[in-house]
Amino acid sequence: MDQATQLRKLTEGNTSLKLVSSTKPMTKIIAIASGKGGVGKSTISVNLAISMAKAGQKVLVFDGDLGLANVNVILGIIPKYNLYHVVKGHKSLKDIIIQAPEGVDIIAGASGYSQLANLNDTQRNNLIKGFADLDSYDYMIIDTGAGISSNVIGLTLPADDVIVVTTPEPTAITDSYGLIKAIVSQSRDKNLKMVVNRVRSAIEGKKVADRVIDISGQFLEVRVENLGFIFQDDEVEKSIREQKPYIIHSPKSKAAACLNRITYSLLNQEMDGGDDSGITGFFKKFFNFVDVREKQQSEEE
Repeated sequence: MDQATQLRKLTEGNTSLKLVSSTKPMTKIIAIASGKGGVGKSTISVNLAISMAKAGQKVLVFDGDLGLANVNVILGIIPKYNLYHVVKGHKSLKDIIIQAPEGVDIIAGASGYSQLANLNDTQRNNLIKGFADLDSYDYMIIDTGAGISSNVIGLTLPADDVIVVTTPEPTAITDSYGLIKAIVSQSRDKNLKMVVNRVRSAIEGKKVADRVIDISGQFLEVRVENLGFIFQDDEVEKSIREQKPYIIHSPKSKAAACLNRITYSLLNQEMDGGDDSGITGFFKKFFNFVDVREKQQSEEE
């Protein structure tokens, strides 16, 4: 079967995906990150969430790039409330959740707080208590900010999977390696995966992924899984301008076909979670990381 035939089959939609059954009730956390901005990370986050929902999963998207609110912009949504109102104790998390297409739920970024790490104890508790009621989701996708700030690294470390997004541009490839290096410096046992966006051919996608994977294995001694690639596609640009995710806007596009394949791979991977897994466990680990980092910085000063 040639590549074009495979793509046509995938573009028929992914409602018939056969999923591996799991007895694990806890929410699986996927952090999507990039070393460089502008590589399509937020677009992938939203479209992946919708693709998962179309496959029967209950999905929550958390905009971890708090100050920029990219997720709701991609969806053409103007939220009345956001995370700012939760940390201030004015609203509960359930009050601010936005229902997006295909039943995906969205937590918009908090324009008043660019860094979750800056929250005080009361605000942290408000956040953790709110997330305690949200462990009914199958997946939470975190759209992190770009780069290697403490906020970004802190959001990737407690995640079950970390998907690093890059493009074939040399600067994006270099920065993706820098992000992997920053994550590995804090934790060597992360499930790291790579998606190469905006490729012109499957060969180019594999070449870019292999380059990052080989360098990471050689110099960092870590395994990075090649999760797949997404073709450069004019339909993606159209969907962004119309603020309608391409998995809905153009379900038979080449990009949608690629994304469906990535969804299939993710949903057929078993999760091995501990007692402190799920959404509440994630944020407890995040704030533990923040406290340790602050202590290290104070000692260095």
